[in-house]
Amino acid sequence: MIRIHFTAADFARVRFASRPAPLQELNAALMMLVSGHRDELLFGRWRQRVARSLPTAVEPLGDLVPGAVAPAFLDVFSTSLREGLDTVRASHPDVVRSEIERVYAGHGAPAPLWVRDLHRGDAGAWQVLRRAQHAAFETVLGPVWPLVQDLHQAEFTRHALTVAEHGIGTALTGLLPGARLHGNVWEFDGPGPQDVSLHGRGLVLVPTFHWTGHPVVADPPDGPLFLTYPAGPGLPLSATGAPGTEEALAAVLGRTRLAALFLLAEEHTTGDLARRLGVSDATASAHAAALRGAGLITTVRAGRAVLHRRTALGGLLVRRGGPERAGPRTRPRPDLSGAGRPAGP
Repeated sequence: MIRIHFTAADFARVRFASRPAPLQELNAALMMLVSGHRDELLFGRWRQRVARSLPTAVEPLGDLVPGAVAPAFLDVFSTSLREGLDTVRASHPDVVRSEIERVYAGHGAPAPLWVRDLHRGDAGAWQVLRRAQHAAFETVLGPVWPLVQDLHQAEFTRHALTVAEHGIGTALTGLLPGARLHGNVWEFDGPGPQDVSLHGRGLVLVPTFHWTGHPVVADPPDGPLFLTYPAGPGLPLSATGAPGTEEALAAVLGRTRLAALFLLAEEHTTGDLARRLGVSDATASAHAAALRGAGLITTVRAGRAVLHRRTALGGLLVRRGGPERAGPRTRPRPDLSGAGRPAGP
């Protein structure tokens, strides 16, 4: 459990990152690349493709992260790649030394020579790291960076509207599954326990579109706290803008739920949804409950009727999975062959 303690000033200093951070998104992508046990159904082929395409210049990044945790001086939230690389280079020598010692503490093998050179501040070792980060970004994120920017803008807009309509408390509790706000303490599931007090320095929320695990907290010695959280439907991105075929979505959601998600671009009652899907009212209600639990639809009561409609997140998911189409009027038999669409990663 992660608990973040706010003051009144901190609630006024919560902000959403206005643009994506290239190096932090890269960190998230590399975490997803090495966490082979996670979301293998969707990310397995993406991992294989990326691993095959990585140039040898990227290999030093593996040396710098010998375990599950990277040195903190790699957590950089600059909104341009060049500025981010310069910020890493400007890390204080004491921080670099202590972080390298921390990640290698208890590690069986000694640090490679270039990492030891980095530990003592060698300029050549810094060039090795800069080339590795630049090559990794160009290979892993370069082809999909315009899509990351578009997705970030959509996420930014969604939260801006939530704050404007319902306030920052609603935005925080709706940001992560199971998040709770008790007085001045925001808590959510994550590795820990971690208790972080903001003491007036504020909080920056940073979405990532390459990580589906727990939120990641970066706590720099000065400045605001940064929280990187998984956003979007959690599918691997491709340069075509299509992260996968409808077949991949159907494998995760189920064919009937996917068809329901397409239908709910417009508002439907449970009974109408059941008729359009060719299932019983009870089955339609169960599918709606599952989609609602995933944040893909909303349900409201209007008199005796229950009305369902797709959320912005649900719309983003189906738009990325394939072109929008009208829902069937009988039991759905959607074309899930992917014919005529770009192949998934």
